[in-house]
Amino acid sequence: MKKIPFIHILLFLLTLLSTLFVGALQTGADLMKEPGKIYTGFPFAVTLMGILLSHELSHYFMSRKHGVDATLPYFIPAPITIIGTFGAFIKMKSPIITRKALIDIGASGPIMGFIVSVVAVIVGLNMSEVVSFSQTKGVLSLGDSLLFSALSAAILGVTPADHDILLSPVAFAGWIGLFVTSMNLIPVGQLDGGHIAYALLGEKQRRLSLVLVIVLAFMGMFVWEGWLVWAVLLFALGLRHPPVIYWETPLDTTRKVTGWVSFVMFVITFIPVPFAFL
Repeated sequence: MKKIPFIHILLFLLTLLSTLFVGALQTGADLMKEPGKIYTGFPFAVTLMGILLSHELSHYFMSRKHGVDATLPYFIPAPITIIGTFGAFIKMKSPIITRKALIDIGASGPIMGFIVSVVAVIVGLNMSEVVSFSQTKGVLSLGDSLLFSALSAAILGVTPADHDILLSPVAFAGWIGLFVTSMNLIPVGQLDGGHIAYALLGEKQRRLSLVLVIVLAFMGMFVWEGWLVWAVLLFALGLRHPPVIYWETPLDTTRKVTGWVSFVMFVITFIPVPFAFL
């Protein structure tokens, strides 16, 4: 008889609660006076949790398919952040033995998260509105990726120079999903992008990791300081990807295409300046 995964369920529920709390605050609810208004956070919380869950479960089921011992997702609640969570992760308890498995496991999460995020952005942008800068003064401004800019233009039209888009909670959750996708797909170390790059490039992936960490460090000094923190963290975690056991097993065309499509996803979702205050 299988044990009930209490810790996974508890962390999921706590993270749902923390994202509900943050989502309600985004709508202007005063939860100290009216705690019952927490329900107003449902659009944001359900969308964001759906994106994170789809990403991690894709990793989990693909790991199981390839015989890799992996845990169910661990969600991390964070009610004091602007999104209510530090994300989620699964732990792999056995090695990935082939490049095919590495591509499947590494790419499945970002691809599924990307799909759900794009749907959320399309739905959410239709619920958003274009407002003048005077209405968003002092508000956190979100950067645009190539994809988000294209979707915004297609759905809302060209935004006038003195206006901005006030995102709905669903669109904001979708924006976060695309941002998380790009962060995961950076081809460094053991990020999802690192798994994919190693499967495609082998030991050349380490040199690519080093170059990208240096690039992120320079971006941190001249573009957005958060990249410097990210570069230091990635360097500390390690640039080298552990070898797979059966490297000689070749990648088929489908998996090669999947790997390169993943890097295209990285390019179109990358945001040079994710956050700024107007």
